[in-house]
Amino acid sequence: MQGLIGKKVGMTSLFDENGKNVPCTVLQAGPCVVTQIKTVEKDGYSAVQLGFDDKKEKNTNKPELGHFKKAGVTPKRVLIEFTGFDTSEVKAGDVLTADIFKTDNFVDVRGWSKGKGFQGVVKRHGFGGVGGQTHGQHNRGRAPGSLGASSFPSRVLPGMRMAGRTGGKKVMAISLRIMKLIPEENILIVKGSVPGPKGGYVIITK
Repeated sequence: MQGLIGKKVGMTSLFDENGKNVPCTVLQAGPCVVTQIKTVEKDGYSAVQLGFDDKKEKNTNKPELGHFKKAGVTPKRVLIEFTGFDTSEVKAGDVLTADIFKTDNFVDVRGWSKGKGFQGVVKRHGFGGVGGQTHGQHNRGRAPGSLGASSFPSRVLPGMRMAGRTGGKKVMAISLRIMKLIPEENILIVKGSVPGPKGGYVIITK
């Protein structure tokens, strides 16, 4: 799918054609630079590698520096491959902007959800906990309860919902309508929410 790498700027709201106030997310879509063209003959598949967000040369290792110099571009923080572009129409060093999108188009947005660290079962899985904190039940209100029978199978079965690291995973919001496009600033305003914190990287695809 054709797309761009971008950043989540924040949230706002807009009035639609019916006068309804719609919650929206502001995204910066590009500008992205083409860093490599993958072809079926050489790589076994066809794709376009895009880079986004400059970084300093001192923070870039030598293999990466050689990769960027071969394309004639400055070092980039994020590299993502897209398969929807016509490889005959783009070449290394080309800059792609938010012009590839149009108002009222629908896009999918992939982001990384906010990391919440190690959490218990109430926050991680929505367990209700034991009722009431009275009748001398001490501190077991947020405990997970039984993990399985002791006689058979005498083990904890795979997939048991337990405490653990929460968030920090790749999440996709699908079919978000582009409410407003500001191409000169590479800004997309899409309906609804997008995973991740402000300033977090996102992948926007048609």
